Amino acid sequence: MADDVQGGRGGAPLGPYRRAQVALNVRVVPDVPSFAVDDGFAYAVPEGLDPTVGSIVRVPLGGRRVRGWVVATGAEARMGLREVLSMSGDVPAFDRALLGVLRWAAARYVAPLATLLAKASPPNIPRRGKAAGYAPLGSIESPEQPALRDLGTGSRTIVVAGRVPLAVLAALTGRQAAAGRTSLIVAATAAEADAVESELRGRFGERVVSGGSHRSGAEVTRSWVAGATEAGTIVVGTREVAAWPLAAPGLAVVLGEGRRGMKDKATPTVHARDLLAKRAAAERFSLVLSDVVPTAEALARAGSVSAIGSRGWGLVEVVDRRADPPGAGLLADVTAGALRAAVADGRRVFMFTDRRTTTMRCTSCRTIRRCENCGAAPGGGGECRRCGAPTGACAQCGGRRFEALGAGMSRVASEVARIVGADKVGEAGSGRPVLVGTERDLPMIAADLTIVVDADGPLMAPTYRAAEDALRLLARAVAAAGLGRGRRALLQTSDPGHPVIGALLKGDPVAFVREDSARRAALGFPPGGEILVVEAGGLPPGADRELAHEVGTRAAVLGPAESGGSLRWLIQARDLASTRAVVRGVVGRWREGGARVRVDADPIDL
Repeated sequence: MADDVQGGRGGAPLGPYRRAQVALNVRVVPDVPSFAVDDGFAYAVPEGLDPTVGSIVRVPLGGRRVRGWVVATGAEARMGLREVLSMSGDVPAFDRALLGVLRWAAARYVAPLATLLAKASPPNIPRRGKAAGYAPLGSIESPEQPALRDLGTGSRTIVVAGRVPLAVLAALTGRQAAAGRTSLIVAATAAEADAVESELRGRFGERVVSGGSHRSGAEVTRSWVAGATEAGTIVVGTREVAAWPLAAPGLAVVLGEGRRGMKDKATPTVHARDLLAKRAAAERFSLVLSDVVPTAEALARAGSVSAIGSRGWGLVEVVDRRADPPGAGLLADVTAGALRAAVADGRRVFMFTDRRTTTMRCTSCRTIRRCENCGAAPGGGGECRRCGAPTGACAQCGGRRFEALGAGMSRVASEVARIVGADKVGEAGSGRPVLVGTERDLPMIAADLTIVVDADGPLMAPTYRAAEDALRLLARAVAAAGLGRGRRALLQTSDPGHPVIGALLKGDPVAFVREDSARRAALGFPPGGEILVVEAGGLPPGADRELAHEVGTRAAVLGPAESGGSLRWLIQARDLASTRAVVRGVVGRWREGGARVRVDADPIDL
């Protein structure tokens, strides 16, 4: 009992406490982003309050009053405990099943439990509305795809290669709603989530609610309450909704499961796909993971893949730039000719450029510039931006002059304007015949001809996932031209034999992703291995030795490397389950000492 009073494991911190026995006590995790409070503290429940697992409460902590979450309840009489001050709303943020998933996520992403519990909670106090219920739905047609017809009857994961049409989404979620089950749809961007919500709301009315960081706190809270309390709700949003509690969950659909928008950048770096996969197994609902190019992680979860249509994208033609003369500019002659012809015929053209990686080539021998150490595009500086190796003359001919094959939107627009006229060129949404854009614009583009200015840039991105990510990005750009007679995409490349280019020509990404996954597994990269990246600033002397000493016997520890005033380590092993607990202890001590620490589990950029 003394342990409870002193605030040790199982007890609340020092302060005023009750001297009489109480009938009920609860364990509360306070909303403090620290590993030190993960186990929670015991509090007495005064008369008039009836908290359950998941209840959001206010409790005393030291000299403060803080928000917290009830993670356990007990009927054993306890003495000397401080009391719960109040309950914030009457809707629990999670039940026992979801709590178990959030504990798993806290361990996987090496994050304080409170940061995960906060993800499951609304921004404002949740209060139940009047239980009016939803109007009954009429007959809902089954999806055309056989693999999707029986979803919602148990825990199943289905991987879909291709974009899920809105009509199919309506059929899937409508059948769930008619059966009194709640659906969750997660989109990669706010614009895509809004488009889905608008379509489904037109069909199903008020039972469709939305959430995400682009919505107001009041709107998000109303949607959160509806999803948590009204069975048959259809929740649509961005990655933030993946942790929301659901009343009678039947189905979750992840649209663009391989897109960057599905993963949090800040700690905890939760991936919506992985969180929902764990939830589907624990809460017994079906999960659809869709993308024009499925990830290796998704394929590892499901043995088979369902396709939407016979081909994921339309006709692709390759423009080989190896024979271009020096100073040829951004567009090859054949590309410029196709651009002129399309504009003359009144066709819509989309010029796609990727700003993240620009390919450089030698002006003498036309060879693409690669880092001799890691093979990535080294950029225009004196060292490789991925591995830090020095870059110098062309490895093929010794030349020292290089030219860019890609560029930003303004330069691309200027070159296109010289070919077809400035009045014909504009940004996405301008209504001009030729639109110049980036990945951000892809969801709103419908064209007859797509021109990829520099396909080699994504192929040479400085990450271990470059090939898969490049195929996904280029496939989305190509798909903007749609299917049908006269529609096509032109890919400018100086590496026409690259396997990614071959997969684009075939229109079948799955075989390539499986082969790339095997290559990554041989190197210990996800999903065949696990990686943690630890970034820290303001560390005390000897921190490097501490991490190597604590973790080095369990996993490979590479680094530290300096990056922007911080130190960066890579921790790699086939299985990091036991290592994560050790890293948690080291990170906790560093943070208590005032260091800034970020942990990224299975990072996208590496």
